[in-house]
Amino acid sequence: MDVSSEMIHSLLPLFLVGVLGASAFTVGLIEGVAESTALIVKVFSGVLSDYLGRRKGLAVLGYALGAVTKPLFAIAQGAGLVLFARFVDRVGKGIRGAPRDALVAHLVPRGLRGAAFGLRQSLDTAGAFLGPLIAVGLMLLWSNDFRAVFAVAVIPALLSVLVLLFGVREPQRDETPRRRNPIRRENLAQLGGAYWWIVGVGAVFTLARFSEAFLVLRAQAGGVPVALVPLAMVVMNVAYAATAYPFGKLSDRVDRSKLLAWGLAVLVGADLVLAASDHWPVASVGIVLWGVHMGMTQGLLATMVADVSPSDLRGTAFGFFNLVSGVAMLVASSIAGLLWDRLGAAATFHAGAAFAVVALLGLVLRPR
Repeated sequence: MDVSSEMIHSLLPLFLVGVLGASAFTVGLIEGVAESTALIVKVFSGVLSDYLGRRKGLAVLGYALGAVTKPLFAIAQGAGLVLFARFVDRVGKGIRGAPRDALVAHLVPRGLRGAAFGLRQSLDTAGAFLGPLIAVGLMLLWSNDFRAVFAVAVIPALLSVLVLLFGVREPQRDETPRRRNPIRRENLAQLGGAYWWIVGVGAVFTLARFSEAFLVLRAQAGGVPVALVPLAMVVMNVAYAATAYPFGKLSDRVDRSKLLAWGLAVLVGADLVLAASDHWPVASVGIVLWGVHMGMTQGLLATMVADVSPSDLRGTAFGFFNLVSGVAMLVASSIAGLLWDRLGAAATFHAGAAFAVVALLGLVLRPR
């Protein structure tokens, strides 16, 4: 699914601006709505998976929804259909996300949990850099035919559904879980202050980490040919995939809050480099740093949520974490698009660095 999605997403900002005539604010709004939708829907799928005590069925539904939206990008004549397709695609991502994370946490011993989530991020991201590579090859082969590339992206999406449906078996639990409402007050009270502190820090962190669509636009501004612009996402995702597992494994042996702080510091560095220049050699350094910060932090945040949540409420815990992060993502990408249109690209990345510093302060002032 990541191969399929990134074949489209690595080209979508260019398609919107260059073919459909959309503004940077429209790109930011579409990306913000799409990504925040995925995160918000996770709260409902997480709660439902806790109530049912089963995870795989919801994951299959989520991947199937993602697959059926892919042809819509190929036939879109305006930004409205692109927004609808991204919305439904991200609904599917939201449905599958929290049950999948809860299943990973259920299967893996606590002492290997950081490594497991890091490995999951590395494998996810392997698809995320293969997708743009395929997109670049097809764009060169077919003379920048966006719609043809979008049509080919349907194939790996359908394959992902078949692999999950026939190749993954959810383990049977020792006992049938008692059905209860996970979002009743007494159940939510079990999540505790440490969990909600992680939620708060994660929300501010998300404000600093707006959509990667702006990395694509930054690469284009530096004069990279349209067919090669998706290489920006390849560079970012190679750095992401290469670092996620090592840092996930490291988090099993060191203070996770300190490691998260270092990840935020790397994000500040990435933003400052990207704000400084749009020349490709400079921008590529910022894009690599962006990928490194993703590798350091995304699996780590999931691990920290799993650490402080009860096993029977873990889907709900991931769901609420992603709900708050989803609202922050919508705000972040909208602000990024407005700053880009009105003040330029440098202002967008400077704002991201400022939010990252605020998140760093939250880590420094964390409660015992």
